[in-house]
Amino acid sequence: MCGTCGCEETRAHPETVSMEQRVLAKNDHLAEHNRNWLRGREILAVNLMSSPGSGKTTLLERAIADLRHEVPLAVIEGDQATPVDADRIHATGCVAIQVNTGAGCHLDAGMLAGALEALDPRPGSVVFVENVGNLVCPALFDLGEDHRAVVMSVTEGADKPLKYPHMFRTADVVLLNKVDLLPYVDFDPGRFSRQLSQVNPVAEVLAVSATRGDGMATWYSWLRARQQVFAERVAR
Repeated sequence: MCGTCGCEETRAHPETVSMEQRVLAKNDHLAEHNRNWLRGREILAVNLMSSPGSGKTTLLERAIADLRHEVPLAVIEGDQATPVDADRIHATGCVAIQVNTGAGCHLDAGMLAGALEALDPRPGSVVFVENVGNLVCPALFDLGEDHRAVVMSVTEGADKPLKYPHMFRTADVVLLNKVDLLPYVDFDPGRFSRQLSQVNPVAEVLAVSATRGDGMATWYSWLRARQQVFAERVAR
């Protein structure tokens, strides 16, 4: 049970709800500080969220290889333990920092603030935040990011948007990953898109394969469009 997020039956107790409200209010204050810090340096931050094993790190490795000469990139890796994912990103030559949350099931704005200070990303860069693999708690915590991308693997159930509505409701884009496996798994993309539209009718769905490269150009086009809008907003 995660006391910070109010998982399970604890929401029935007024004192627990009050504590959660204070925690989230403090987090939101820190998130706004992060947002101002990032915008002051014209840094676009994208929060990648998913269940474990969806392919977030592989997606980042591919994006780094394809975009590294186009825009400065940096990665903040969130996980409960080990530096494994940050080591994979370092191997690409990209700057990265690992944040281990211990028993925590998500990154929060304070953790991101510390990571940004240590990482010191270049002005004008794109920072990817790979959140802890979890379809519940990360959705509750604003980090100060500009966009949220939910990575969904076709090896998961097509009913995930209805089972985890808050996660998908907060997404700006959903990357449907591992589409190269569609001939071998029982996954209905049409059903998934219909159920997603029930909780979030505006989120785009981009079908990709991080290992084979399918659809990655569309994902990069999405990022470039957000960079342009972000730059125009910062310039005003």
